[in-house]
Amino acid sequence: MSFIDISIFVAYIIGVMVVGWYYYLKNESNEDYYVGGRNMSSFHVGLSVVATDVGGGFSIGLGGLGFVMGISGSWMLFTGLVGAWLASVFLIPKVIKMGHLHKLLTFPQLLRKFYGKDVAFLAGIISFIGYLGFTSSQLLAGAKLATGTFPALSLDNALIIMGVVAVIYTVAGGIKAVIYTDTFQWMLLMGGLICIGIPLAYVKLGGMEVIRESLPEGFLSFTNLTWVQFINWLVTIVPIWFIGMTLYQRIFSCRDEKTAKKAWYIAGLFEYPVMAFMGVLLGLFARVAADMGMFTEFGFVSGSSMAETDSEMGLPLLLRSVLPVGLMGLMMSAYFSAIMSTADSCLMAASGNFVTDILGLKSSDKNVIRISQGITLVIGVLAILIAYQMQNVLTLMLNSYAFMVSGLFVPVLGMLFAKRVKAVAALAAMLVGGVSTLIFSIFDTIPIPFGFDPIIMGITLSAVVFLAVNRQAK
Repeated sequence: MSFIDISIFVAYIIGVMVVGWYYYLKNESNEDYYVGGRNMSSFHVGLSVVATDVGGGFSIGLGGLGFVMGISGSWMLFTGLVGAWLASVFLIPKVIKMGHLHKLLTFPQLLRKFYGKDVAFLAGIISFIGYLGFTSSQLLAGAKLATGTFPALSLDNALIIMGVVAVIYTVAGGIKAVIYTDTFQWMLLMGGLICIGIPLAYVKLGGMEVIRESLPEGFLSFTNLTWVQFINWLVTIVPIWFIGMTLYQRIFSCRDEKTAKKAWYIAGLFEYPVMAFMGVLLGLFARVAADMGMFTEFGFVSGSSMAETDSEMGLPLLLRSVLPVGLMGLMMSAYFSAIMSTADSCLMAASGNFVTDILGLKSSDKNVIRISQGITLVIGVLAILIAYQMQNVLTLMLNSYAFMVSGLFVPVLGMLFAKRVKAVAALAAMLVGGVSTLIFSIFDTIPIPFGFDPIIMGITLSAVVFLAVNRQAK
């Protein structure tokens, strides 16, 4: 990479660090640190929501899907649109008023109002573990992008660089630094993809005729997936909009219900069709480039061999191959911005769960802010260590989703729709859902009907236990 590209990238990194320092000086309480003083606008929150949900993991992961299955991979983010709009209708009206009235900072605090402290404590643990894994997946996404772009950089060193940058400005600035940098970072990613990445790759590959002839059969079809695969995505991703700590922090940070709903509608449209198609298109272009021999110098002989080893490396190698000096730095900044916009939010979520729901700290003075910042730092370091042990971004991300959803989704549905709910039913459902998903994931020899993911078994068992225990407890 040239000196110009490196300079552009370094300038971007310095910029986000300055934002973190600015809000470090501005924050006065944990309410500022975790929910932004509850006065954020729909535009900033909406872009922050989509930047967090799509971010680097889905950006790199979508590229990998486009590489192995073509545009059918876009259906994954269609489930994000569905989840966002369902949450805007059923969830936001019920929780935002309560959040402002009781000055809630976290999702488990909301469950406490319905089920009691034991449920809130267990929910805090489940959410903390899930977001710790999710943060690790984003740092791993950044490291993969870095190693594909900077050949002299190892994956381990790239993880350290990504982790240090994301952790420092998140620790310092809190949720306001996260939301405002997310807004800038999402706009940078959209501009980079629309104006630089997609058109240059299209021209470099020789246009539509060459691309069409080079692709495997079905890659330009929307039906190049099974119904089981779509159901697995639907059941994994839609519920996260109802149990995601990062999303509750943003609901509580909105001025009112109208602002929050508008933000969620904005986020849904940016997920699908905008990011869904741009992500898989670049992955699809990377498959063509691999089959044309553009990646042989990097050790990948063909697209099929790369699909069997590490398809998520296709996108960063494509960008490295087609972008000229100057534009490479801008495009890398755009993708790193996507990665950090999710990593910072997940880090804030894990920190909020640990400080508020597990430790139970409630004071609003400066000392608690410093404790929160220290814990955020420790969690960030732990996330880096976990990322060292993993290889696939999308797998780590979806496993983290699955653990949280199977443990928390059914109690949330009970909170929203049941007339009378018992704490013991929620506790039993959380334990059975989370533990059963872990068991089915770890012992993958246990047969699951139709090839469904373990999360479906976890949610099903959680629902059965919730209904049975709640009926007996009446």
